[in-house]
Amino acid sequence: MFVRKKRNRSGSISVVVVDKSRGRFREVRQFGVVHTNAEADALCLQARDWIRRYGGQQTIDFEGEACASENDVDRLVSRIDGVSINGTQLILNHIYDSIGFSCIKDDILRHLVVARICQPSSKLATTSYLRSYFKEDIDLSRIYRYMDKLYNSQMELVQEISITHTRSILGGSIGLLFYDVTTLYFETAPKDDMRQTGFSKDGKTSEAQIVLGLLVSQDGYPLSYSIFNGSQYEGYTMIPIIDDFAHRYSLSDFVIVADSGLMNAKNIRLLRSAGYKYIIGARIKTGSTSLREWILSLEKTNGTAYERRKDNGDRLIVSYSEARASNDAKNRAKGVARLEKSYRTGKLTKDKINKRGYNKFLEISKDVEVTISRERIAEDERWDGLKGYVTNTDLNAKDVIDQYHGLWVVERAFRVSKGNLEMRPIFHFTERRIEAHICICFIAYKVYKELERIIRQKQIPMSIGKILDIAKTIVTIEARTDGVGHLEEDFVPYRGAESNQVAV
Repeated sequence: MFVRKKRNRSGSISVVVVDKSRGRFREVRQFGVVHTNAEADALCLQARDWIRRYGGQQTIDFEGEACASENDVDRLVSRIDGVSINGTQLILNHIYDSIGFSCIKDDILRHLVVARICQPSSKLATTSYLRSYFKEDIDLSRIYRYMDKLYNSQMELVQEISITHTRSILGGSIGLLFYDVTTLYFETAPKDDMRQTGFSKDGKTSEAQIVLGLLVSQDGYPLSYSIFNGSQYEGYTMIPIIDDFAHRYSLSDFVIVADSGLMNAKNIRLLRSAGYKYIIGARIKTGSTSLREWILSLEKTNGTAYERRKDNGDRLIVSYSEARASNDAKNRAKGVARLEKSYRTGKLTKDKINKRGYNKFLEISKDVEVTISRERIAEDERWDGLKGYVTNTDLNAKDVIDQYHGLWVVERAFRVSKGNLEMRPIFHFTERRIEAHICICFIAYKVYKELERIIRQKQIPMSIGKILDIAKTIVTIEARTDGVGHLEEDFVPYRGAESNQVAV
């Protein structure tokens, strides 16, 4: 940031404060327009004084009447003991502590969580990042030993802290409890009891994987998680994790929300017998003949919802949406177009057998000839825009639908964890380190969500990515202030060598 005098075509002089970031100049503040050099110099002094006070930083101007002497600069530079680019660490450490993770007296966990948010990478690359940016010299073998310890002693405490904090920001009650699963694949070929092949949500059908079940609250705050072997059917994962969650923390103030992939007769029966309230997506196309006839007879008016009582006492709610109908038709058209391209020869190759998705429209004869069934396509069109929900709550139909649509918060949790935090692929191969890696990512997502909540609460018009990018321009300078080795730290934005002013 520096002061610029601009001579205008009229002969006047404008005095502005300019900032250069990423190769672009931006006028931060204008101090006025004058007509003489003396007046311009006076405005320049005001502008320099404003820069000194801007953001609480001080500046040394190496030009001008108010600059320090070369001896002062040499003395300052000679006392600098180190520079750390640790603005993100300063911010994330504060959030980490505010959640309550500071009660875990292990700095390695803190460093691994912060690094996972700032620069997600392998544990080996993380040691280099911590050393280069935060001046934290942690040996790789020490990190691995700590991960073994984390597996043995801290995972229960981590989830308890997350639940306690989430309840506090939600007013003391969990309310809605969203559950979903995802898969995490490995870059290693060997398989064992934990790492198995199965249906991969990442399309990595040949890779070993694990299944991760995640519970989140309203607004997507993470509560608890469990890990299952990679071949586990996702429908069998829901009851164990919910039972464990409810009994371990003596919670009953929640409604379980899950999608239709987790719905089967056994799960519904177990949820009812345990006394849980739930809202679950219904598989309306696979119901009884009478039920399907009733659904298809409903009037399709945008935004309408219909109810029907099931034999077990649950309520089946069916809604219709024009937007959903349009989306269903568009997706089906794309799927059929892919089929037509794949099967234009009328022959079914081995690699196409047992494929999912729109292959339901194929009819395969004994001699492995294939045609696209227009009758099945027409039948599928009748269901466009229809969506079913099963619940045992007393909520009205609109509230049930609205709360079910909150499931996107779990999908976003997986998207952020896999994308921003790079939870997968996993490079560890022992069960304890796999679980420790998931635990670190779980804490990182909790810190990420709390930062997001604070940004929203303070109405800051920036994304988390932008906030962290700005934080990465902040450095800590360590300098001796006396002759006995005492160090003083000051935090300043790093702007590079763009002007003749240096912030200290």
